[in-house]
Amino acid sequence: MLLSPTDWLRKLNLVSRQRRLEWFPPFRALGIKVLELEGGGRVTRILLPLSERTRNPGGSMFGGAMASVADAVQALPCARVFPEFTVWTRSLHLDFLREGRTNLELRFEMESGQEAGIAQELADSHKSDPLFRYGFYLEDGTLCARAESRVAIRKIDSP
Repeated sequence: MLLSPTDWLRKLNLVSRQRRLEWFPPFRALGIKVLELEGGGRVTRILLPLSERTRNPGGSMFGGAMASVADAVQALPCARVFPEFTVWTRSLHLDFLREGRTNLELRFEMESGQEAGIAQELADSHKSDPLFRYGFYLEDGTLCARAESRVAIRKIDSP
């Protein structure tokens, strides 16, 4: 079987997880920079630059660029923490509070209590639908957009 460039890099372990995330094709097009990736993604900070690729016609950050980054950031650590389960984003809601007229920093953290709750649900019913809350921040630290995302975690081959 022919491996994709992303799969090839992952299998060889020649490149750090941060760099592989930056090179993930949907993210590479946005020019993201991983600032922090700790605990298998449990703590993640990603810089989303305001650029020609991410700027909307009004000059601020395109909401679709923010949604692209927000869509995966919570599912990736769940897939890493619970590898025997399949994981996908079930819902994503972005509440745009301010215009993104600077680079944005996405800040995500999976709390240990939440992780323990998910593990218990998976042990009991082989599924969990945890809700994660995180945000995008302007360069001055002001919250620009709130993200709420529900992740579906299921036993492989289970509805």
